[in-house]
Amino acid sequence: MAGSVVTTSDGVRLRVSDTGGGGIPLILLHGWGQTAALFDGQLTGLAGARRVIAYDMRGHGLSDKPDHGYRIARLAADLRDVLDALEIEQADLLGWSMGASVTWSYLELFGSARVRSLVIVDQPAAVIAWPWTTAERSAETGAILPIEGLSRLAASIATDESGDVVQSFVRSMFSEPVEDRLWRLVSEQIRHTPVHAAVPLLIDHATQDWTDVLGRIDVPVLVIGCEGSHVGVRSQRELAARIPGALVHVFGRDAASSHFPFLEATEAFNALVDAFLCGAASTASTRVEKRGDTRSQASRPVHV
Repeated sequence: MAGSVVTTSDGVRLRVSDTGGGGIPLILLHGWGQTAALFDGQLTGLAGARRVIAYDMRGHGLSDKPDHGYRIARLAADLRDVLDALEIEQADLLGWSMGASVTWSYLELFGSARVRSLVIVDQPAAVIAWPWTTAERSAETGAILPIEGLSRLAASIATDESGDVVQSFVRSMFSEPVEDRLWRLVSEQIRHTPVHAAVPLLIDHATQDWTDVLGRIDVPVLVIGCEGSHVGVRSQRELAARIPGALVHVFGRDAASSHFPFLEATEAFNALVDAFLCGAASTASTRVEKRGDTRSQASRPVHV
């Protein structure tokens, strides 16, 4: 697997892992406080049939950690810069957690011309339950955190020199006991993101609401949820229902019980994504014709 560095338009160096190969590449986008290292199982397991690329976002992992640019829109621009630097005309995107928000921002800012398909993994359309948000709306969109809770969490992270607050926050994303090897991986990667990056990015990420973007997505989409995650399953089904023609798959607790289904159920996750991408490839040539038909379809489950 080749490693390289892409320099963004504002001079930030991003560390990239690239399996190489031809065809339409799959780009993996990690979540807040995490890194491309969490996708090792996908970089190896999905690379047999395609080129797979993952990179550490600014402020994360082995990429630069400047004092600027910690907004979802800037991360979307960084994705554009990666596509440009690697001379990728079209790609499949897989966004997990905050990485899903980056894909939505990319589509809003730059359109879908370079995106063949999209996989969304365990990310609600909205995170913050604002004072004026009804309980029904919160359940529907996945908004699980009151603004006061976000403020307290951000303040705790900003003043905690030990890093224990972030560790505890991420550990709460596992609803069942987690294997030691998996927790070591996750907890080690968290430590790469400094407070000056973590806090403003968490605030910007959490306060976005992407529901107005969903109905205008015009590429094939697979939404993946998990019963054991802190992200409500209903929000994932509702999210898929808002996207024209989207598919949805929910991992049961017997397969995974966290916000990290790609770590806990790697083989099943990879098989699911592979099946979806093969379907996206077969329908890519008729994408324009199918837009009109799929807008009226309800989201439906996909199984492997």
